[in-house]
Amino acid sequence: MKDAALNPVHFDHRKEAEFFKTLKKRVNGFFSDNEISKYGNTQMYLKTAGILSIYLVPYFLMVSGVVTGPVPLLFLLWVIMGFGMAGIGCSIMHDANHGAYSNSRLVNKIMGHTVNLIGGSAINWKIQHNVLHHTYTNIEGMDEDIDPGPLMRLSPHKKWLPAHKYQHIYGWFLYGLMTFLWLTTKDYRQLFRYKSKGLLKGQKVKLASQLLRLILGKIFYYIIFLVIPIVTLPIPWWLTVLFFVAMHFTTGLLFGCIFQTAHVMPPSEYPLPNDSGQMDQNWAIHQMMTTQNYSPSSRIFAWYIGGLNYQVEHHLFPSICHVHYPKIAGIVRETAGEFGVPYRSTKNFLLALYEHGKMLKMLGQRPIPVAA
Repeated sequence: MKDAALNPVHFDHRKEAEFFKTLKKRVNGFFSDNEISKYGNTQMYLKTAGILSIYLVPYFLMVSGVVTGPVPLLFLLWVIMGFGMAGIGCSIMHDANHGAYSNSRLVNKIMGHTVNLIGGSAINWKIQHNVLHHTYTNIEGMDEDIDPGPLMRLSPHKKWLPAHKYQHIYGWFLYGLMTFLWLTTKDYRQLFRYKSKGLLKGQKVKLASQLLRLILGKIFYYIIFLVIPIVTLPIPWWLTVLFFVAMHFTTGLLFGCIFQTAHVMPPSEYPLPNDSGQMDQNWAIHQMMTTQNYSPSSRIFAWYIGGLNYQVEHHLFPSICHVHYPKIAGIVRETAGEFGVPYRSTKNFLLALYEHGKMLKMLGQRPIPVAA
């Protein structure tokens, strides 16, 4: 929120403030009454070991020579690693970078840097996700999650291009390229952009030192997860590169589907500030207007994606570890009903994907000019 103060958009915290005040009291009461920590527990630590194993065990089986073929089996192991990468992003680094994994800052910092283990940048993630996305959800020009590039129109306020008519078809492929952008240009462009906006100060980092860490981190990642497999696997180098691409495409597609189905949906709203940068809503009400859950009854799915199917609870209480979201979801839903605040949820993930596809198609249509 310190970084957010550098930006010209402000919420009216006096409006409908009683909703969030009451909700926080009830949620805090749940943890105190049951003597439960809001941070991670044994369940979270076991999950961490499991998710890291999905990513690292196939890797070591291949580079150690335990598994040398056949080629389809090697391909399968790389795809499994892609699922492990997505699991790390959703279940481990996500909570840690929100300060929700542990009550220890050091542990959160260490686990937050697991994003570097999958080719990303912890600092960039914190700014894009924690600061910009969580503060300015679905606000055009502020939330970078709805601005992945010119080929995707994820907001009705974004400039329309003729290619957008087909984004409901090609958009899924672009989602698959998400982590490739981390590895190539995106992290560097973001770092310089955040420097120009003064957003690095809130993370207490300097451009030069962070740029050096970024470069060294990318080199380390490429050596470990591309160069070493090329050298050690008994298959042509180009096949290893192809499998590496398949791993990242798997991760990117999963990330796109998991995160965008919570905000780019038919019921989602896209409020804009007035000319002075003032929003009409309270921040908590804004989150309820722009966020929705999906597949709330699937425990296995929630386990794998780090409770991100409970996006409403996550956006309201990002500092609470996701293992507790199913327990507080009822409190949030009931309180929202009492205050007449929207609480949106889609029955299952497949239906959420279908609805997201419909939204992509709708946003891809040429806007009807407003008569003067």
